[in-house]
Amino acid sequence: METVIEATDPQTVRHILGGAYRVTRIDARGQRYEVRLSQAWLGSVRLDQVSFGMDMAVACGGPIGALVFGHVISGLVICDSGGSERLQLPGEVFLAAQPEHSYTASIYNAQIELAVIDPALVRDVASSTDGNSCGPVRFTGYSAVSAQAAQSWKRTYAYVRDQVKAASSVADQPLVGRMAKRLLVAAALTTFPNNVVTGPAAAGHRDASGATVRRAAVFIDDHAGDDISAGDIADAAHVSMRALQLAFRRHLGTTPMSYLRRVRLERAHDELLAAGAAGTTVTAVASRWGFASPSRFTAYYRAVFGTVPSQTLQA
Repeated sequence: METVIEATDPQTVRHILGGAYRVTRIDARGQRYEVRLSQAWLGSVRLDQVSFGMDMAVACGGPIGALVFGHVISGLVICDSGGSERLQLPGEVFLAAQPEHSYTASIYNAQIELAVIDPALVRDVASSTDGNSCGPVRFTGYSAVSAQAAQSWKRTYAYVRDQVKAASSVADQPLVGRMAKRLLVAAALTTFPNNVVTGPAAAGHRDASGATVRRAAVFIDDHAGDDISAGDIADAAHVSMRALQLAFRRHLGTTPMSYLRRVRLERAHDELLAAGAAGTTVTAVASRWGFASPSRFTAYYRAVFGTVPSQTLQA
């Protein structure tokens, strides 16, 4: 489900930003108001694209109650949450706000992508990855751990938003929606410093073994049709999520979720080969294996198999 709201009057802008981000104070610095907000929902995850055709300062009067991750497309943003002020430039990704904190922000003619995530979902995805499933998940930094991690976040956000836009497929195939939002949370956990993934480096390297990859691969092969996350895979391999990521990059040159996608592509390929054209559609097979966007499924499929799914179905 996606909605788009545009406003140029102060009262509507205050209503929009107050409802979306609990903003209680706005200073437009004497400029004309101009805000456009596109919101897409995926259960406990909301994906926003916000355009400010103006400079403004905003403040939240109390804890926002959610994790808010951002990506500056254009313009400038200065955030202050948790007592530290940070300048965000175009292309940068950042943690804008934490559930227990209020925040202030100065926005300069900016276009921003935001992911607003329920902390309960983060706890669920991260459960057991650090050997202490009862402990809280705490993000300890507001910037990406590396440029590579930042790029991974951007790609994952774009992929998940595509899934949301394919609303009918998400509704028909709950696996797609669950997988997409858990994938975004897993990306957040590997992009931004926290107490679950960013454990001691030595321990992560020690556990990044071939045995870890084998245990994880067996679990993925057995559960490719289920709603599993990177946290579930790490738990099955008996390592932290950091160690899991290191193991897959070291031994296979890929990530656990990319490996899972490849397995699902192979299962979809086998199903298309076995089905024949009668009574089967590419969209139905793709959705069954967690691909809500037919165009992305076709692109992934062509890259792996050198042909398009429809040709396999008609073979």
